[in-house]
Amino acid sequence: MQLTFFHENREFERMAGEWNELLSRSVTDVPFLRHEIQRVWWSTLGGGEWERGELWLGIGRGEDGGLKGIAPLFRTRTRDGRDGLMFLGSIEISDYLDLIVGPGDLEAFASALLEAIEATGEAGPMVLDLYNVPEASPCLPALEAAASSRGWAAVREKLQPCPAIRLPGDWEAYLASLEKKQRHELRRKMRRAENNAAPIRFHIVGPEEDLEAATERFLQLMAFEVGKTGFLTPAMRAHFHSAVRAAAENGWLQLAFLESGEEAAAGYLNFDYRDRIWVYNSGINPEHTALSPGWVLLAYLIRWAIEHGRSEFDFLRGEEPYKRQLGGADRAIYRLALTRPALTPSPGS
Repeated sequence: MQLTFFHENREFERMAGEWNELLSRSVTDVPFLRHEIQRVWWSTLGGGEWERGELWLGIGRGEDGGLKGIAPLFRTRTRDGRDGLMFLGSIEISDYLDLIVGPGDLEAFASALLEAIEATGEAGPMVLDLYNVPEASPCLPALEAAASSRGWAAVREKLQPCPAIRLPGDWEAYLASLEKKQRHELRRKMRRAENNAAPIRFHIVGPEEDLEAATERFLQLMAFEVGKTGFLTPAMRAHFHSAVRAAAENGWLQLAFLESGEEAAAGYLNFDYRDRIWVYNSGINPEHTALSPGWVLLAYLIRWAIEHGRSEFDFLRGEEPYKRQLGGADRAIYRLALTRPALTPSPGS
């Protein structure tokens, strides 16, 4: 397999079709690896998370020119202060990241990737620092094996849990799967909200609505959370608007609100992708906390997912207790740091 690094945006832009086609049969197919989301992330460097970076798309092709693998990378100064390559999407706003490669090509692609980095010589990056790789990804052992065979150092580090619910066939079966106390609490919260003086409404934004206005409404809810005001810089707001628009245009956005009267009490920004709901971000209006609007909206979204045949409800990263209380079972994401062996000085150097 021949792997070449590309550094120009035009190469990135032209790959959309074959990129997403390869992703659909890759070992890891998640919304954060879609071409449209990766492109948005690169255009804002993660909403300003990174000050600078150089595009390093590792493109692997077979002898017939067919696309075999993509290493969506950029070169930067890592959090450890090293000159390295990291996944596009690193670190804070993409919950799952990985190589894009079919299972039959993984071993060859992992080896070709490290070989191509080595070929850059002294001027090349010294570390491949990969965050947010799902624990079930076969890329973890494949890269570790390739590193071992080439004399690279490999360090795998467990990062955060990513609780997820395997959804049953109906709502009552889901409720029965919860602990008795949690089941009682969830039903109580839903009844209290539904008996509220101001009528409540569960609403998923549709294609006929003003998406920009709905996104801004959601960001206003996010900004109520302590610490989120500083997070939602103009660059980050622009990133969210672009990402929401990209997801909507490609048919896998789920932007939902719980409304009390005319006001939004809670909002969830999710992705409805590959038969799963991916719970990306949320916002709660503190004036409506008596309604437990976050819990109630999540309950409606879980019920919607069951009724529409979704197989899983993925809460993504985070230790928040409600994720397990609602039935989420832990999985984890990992960081894998691969460091090149020390370069042998050339004669006379």
